Amino acid sequence: MANLLQLFHVLLFLLILPVSSQPNQLLYSGFKDVGSSNLTLNGIAEIEQNGILKLTNETGRLIGHAFYPTPFQFKNSSDGKAFSFSSSFALVIVPEYPKLGGHGLAFTIATSKDLKALPSQYLGLLNSSDIGNFSNHLFAVEFDTVQDFEFGDINDNHVGIDINNLASNASATAGYYTEDDVDDSAKHNLNLKSGEPILAWVDYDSSEKVINVTLSASSAKPKRPILSFPVDLSPILEESMYVGFSASTGLLASSHYILGWSFNINGPAPPLDLSSLPQLPRPKKKHTSLITGVSVSCSVLVLFGILLGIYMYRRSKNADVIEDWELEIGPHRFSYQELKTATKGFKDKELLGQGGFGRVYKGTLPNSNTQVAVKRISHESKQGLREFVSEIASIGRLRHRNLVQLIGWCRRHGDLLLVYDFMANGSLDKYLFDEPETILSWEQRYKIIKDVASALLYLHEGYEQVVIHRDVKASNVLLDGELNGRLGDFGLARLYEHGANPSTTRVVGTLGYLAPELPRTGKATPRTDVFAFGALLLEVACGLRPVEIKALPEDLVLVDWVWNKYRQGRLLDVVDPRLNGVFSEREVLMVLKLGLMCSNGAPTSRPSMRQVVRFLEGEVGLPDELRKSGEMVQEGFDEFLHSIEPSSFVMMSTGSYTRNRDMDASFPSFSDTSFTLHGRQTR
Repeated sequence: MANLLQLFHVLLFLLILPVSSQPNQLLYSGFKDVGSSNLTLNGIAEIEQNGILKLTNETGRLIGHAFYPTPFQFKNSSDGKAFSFSSSFALVIVPEYPKLGGHGLAFTIATSKDLKALPSQYLGLLNSSDIGNFSNHLFAVEFDTVQDFEFGDINDNHVGIDINNLASNASATAGYYTEDDVDDSAKHNLNLKSGEPILAWVDYDSSEKVINVTLSASSAKPKRPILSFPVDLSPILEESMYVGFSASTGLLASSHYILGWSFNINGPAPPLDLSSLPQLPRPKKKHTSLITGVSVSCSVLVLFGILLGIYMYRRSKNADVIEDWELEIGPHRFSYQELKTATKGFKDKELLGQGGFGRVYKGTLPNSNTQVAVKRISHESKQGLREFVSEIASIGRLRHRNLVQLIGWCRRHGDLLLVYDFMANGSLDKYLFDEPETILSWEQRYKIIKDVASALLYLHEGYEQVVIHRDVKASNVLLDGELNGRLGDFGLARLYEHGANPSTTRVVGTLGYLAPELPRTGKATPRTDVFAFGALLLEVACGLRPVEIKALPEDLVLVDWVWNKYRQGRLLDVVDPRLNGVFSEREVLMVLKLGLMCSNGAPTSRPSMRQVVRFLEGEVGLPDELRKSGEMVQEGFDEFLHSIEPSSFVMMSTGSYTRNRDMDASFPSFSDTSFTLHGRQTR
């Protein structure tokens, strides 16, 4: 009898701790008395007294991680083939507000227990710069309760298989099949946000090379998975990796729970019985007393009503108003208070720069400590709601290493705010003009030129729509910590379908970068972006702005000056003297000639960005002789520039972050346009 009692205690002990007899297997039937040696918790994850693992609570924009502390061996180094594995776990999601999720949880296999990631739609798995990188070596199955358009989510109640990315390789609405179900129409849906336990299985068969995800509202595992995806995980998984869970909250929050968990390598996961797992306590009903204050005097009631009215007025005044169209736009929508805290109240000492479209502040997001740049659009700016929505809708979906990534946005009454990745080295213009503190070498300049060209090629041809930037210039080229060039400021961008004719008739941009046909046609095209890129090429090589108001009339326009030097056979005379002659003559001549080709007055004579990239990569050579086409159009534009009196321009200081103000509409009024002036020493 004593031996039987002792055996019973041993079995009971094994139920609450991982099975240690098999190093490739673990079993948690609840997490009570589980210490740090058996589970590593990060973020706000905690184990509650009832033995339930709680990954997040009802606090916005936070992350919770829980990983088994010892890595599992997922493949042999000899053949590099991944092992089969199986995991089962019981999850519960309780949203802060019924029917609204925030955001979800994921079963995760990663190379580290300490994931440097963002909350909200990133699920605590990745950050904006890591999306899609093969070097992530990340496998996850997400249980998502928010439809993120940024990652192409099918709905706000789905299961997705994520490999090195948060755009799921495969996804399906949460549900399950019974033995009698023979087609997809017989699927039984499950509501991930119901607050009820859901049992999940994630199985990888290395011989069949397929991942199966199965869900059930009971302890019995359905024979048919809800999601099946054929893939060989051998290139994805490394020899040793950590297994666990990640969850996050956003503007709205949910509590994410794990009731029990099992895992096994090269075998089925030990079964879990929902009836034996700890139960989530039912929320207590909140009772609001309706009779409080009945005996209070009328004067107190009136005073209370007045105070309540004042409080509600102030609260509504400071609240973020969310309209219907905003719910359809990604990416993440920040609260105004969150951005105000990040920028220390939008103080001047956090100011990075300013222009005609408002101010840009440096900020640090609370909780995640992520550095960002916050663009606050001014009330008097011409960039209104239409341009603001365009920027969100366009750049929010763009993904390229040489584009400044839009992280999120906010709208509060008259304030329009955009949140970008922070670029540590500021804008390119401060390294080119007005006695810069740091002189970029030719190698650095050439790399930046190729970076911007790559970004424009993606905008014109690599996205599902044609994106016209319409304001390519040095102050809109940002440099990250490694001096990689990134094209930013999409406030003027317009999208249209491939093969269609652009219908925009508003002439916008910055003087000196505007193609000569724009005042005549009013239509921006990829060729007008190429013209602006040509101006950028010349100013990077020459260290001069495309329009110099203090120069001689014949040298007012940079492209005209370079053309004259080219015709005289003295093209190298225009190279920035601050380079001290240290440059590749072949590359400099190629950049200057390419700048002239792109700045051609005839749109059809300009190369496409694909041709530009091929020139820069050395795949094809430039013609030996250049011809300046479209003389009538170009000269007419030059006459327009030359006719402007210098007094028509407003002098402005040229601090390291000061930008030229953008010019809108059809040119007659220049009171809204400022230019930075300086002499041209080489002329």
